[in-house]
Amino acid sequence: MAVQTEVPTADPERALHVVAKPAREIGNFFAVSLDILVQMFRPPFAWREFIDQTWFVARVAILPAILLSIPFNAFAVFLLNALLVELGAADVGGATAGVACITQIAPMVTVLVVAGAGATAMCADLGSRTIREEIDALRVMGLDPVRGLLVPRVAALTVNALLLNAITTATGLAADYAFTVYLQNVTPGAFASSLTLLVGLRESLIAIVKAVLFGLAAGLIACYKGITVGGGPQGVGNAVNETVVFSFMTLFMINVVLTAMNAQMAS
Repeated sequence: MAVQTEVPTADPERALHVVAKPAREIGNFFAVSLDILVQMFRPPFAWREFIDQTWFVARVAILPAILLSIPFNAFAVFLLNALLVELGAADVGGATAGVACITQIAPMVTVLVVAGAGATAMCADLGSRTIREEIDALRVMGLDPVRGLLVPRVAALTVNALLLNAITTATGLAADYAFTVYLQNVTPGAFASSLTLLVGLRESLIAIVKAVLFGLAAGLIACYKGITVGGGPQGVGNAVNETVVFSFMTLFMINVVLTAMNAQMAS
């Protein structure tokens, strides 16, 4: 006698819930981000909080940015110049250093520092305020936490990303010069004359746009994760980890899109 076994079927309501939860999170993120962007251009602006947050992010991010920029650039330039020496084109070492540092390495270092230091610190601060119900207390008192807390933090992270990109670019070019001239015996004049061979105004503007979008995206993600924390101190830790992951994913996608646009305009 054949025994019929019942094949389990997927619960449609459960499957819908699994799909709806991330969709709801994305919708809530865009709603909060739109609110922040709208409030950013409406007076009054929380200048005191903006200055405090700008100094806070600069204090925790400048040194890591410099320390990361030097080995990243040195390693890349060493490999590129080793290939150029084999091809007998060592005099164009400045061109490879310029295009590598300005268009790729400096923005990538900015990604790492902005997401790993600045955004996580902001998320932890806002998450702590949320679990202590300070955000709800502001709403009860008739104060807008978006205007008073979120807007200055996003603006501060955007400004710091732009400044960090400039710092990492200058540090990287100095490291490229030192390694190219003193270790690979390229003349300083040849390095300087070929520096702008592959990098012009368009590449510099693309790098600036990258930095601004990096800071803006990381700030929006950090603020959203910070004010939607749940589950006490453990939830704050989870929000910080998610901020790092989501910031890296978003910022790398921005970098890929803008790099592809730059390559398309150059062709």
